[in-house]
Amino acid sequence: MFPLPLLLLLLLLPSPSSAADFCVADYSGPTSPLGFSCKKESAVTASEFVFSGLGTAGNTNNIIKAAVTPAFAAQFAGVNGLGISAARLDLAPGGVVPLHTHPAASELLVVTQGIISAGFISSANTPYTATLRKGDAMVFPQGLLHYQVNAGGITAVAIVSFSSPSPGLQITDFALFANNISTPLIQKVTFLDAEQILKLKKVLGGSG
Repeated sequence: MFPLPLLLLLLLLPSPSSAADFCVADYSGPTSPLGFSCKKESAVTASEFVFSGLGTAGNTNNIIKAAVTPAFAAQFAGVNGLGISAARLDLAPGGVVPLHTHPAASELLVVTQGIISAGFISSANTPYTATLRKGDAMVFPQGLLHYQVNAGGITAVAIVSFSSPSPGLQITDFALFANNISTPLIQKVTFLDAEQILKLKKVLGGSG
């Protein structure tokens, strides 16, 4: 049996049925590091727990020949506060998602079409790589650098899930070369020569 003081405390706590079951995003309310505000339950509809965009191919007509269709809290109100989200990845032939991280989430990728070469690098700088085919899945731990490359001759497609409704994204190449960090500084922190840095800045729209 519980000690009397603990039993009294348990009796005073709200029952699970009195707690909120969900926190559908209220896009008109304030946001915080924890996510969007919660819509009043009386205003929530079933449609806010459904997202239909993952069945449509993304536009891969870009420099990396890749498209991500997100179903994050910003697009899918129902996942707000639930610790999950999803996305669709399209990789045209020759497509690549360069080294990047998701600061707030681990990632689980499931290939539904084509062949994807994927991998991540641990904090001990150990690479873990694999070639994934239809039906294969790979997990990428939170915050670690990882990538995906189309390794076949047709468009590759994957459905991705995340352990956060807002996983965040930082692509290393864009972080270094798509802004105005000075070339001499990038030389010092990357050991690249100025010619290569300027070439990458030109391709990615950076300056300096």
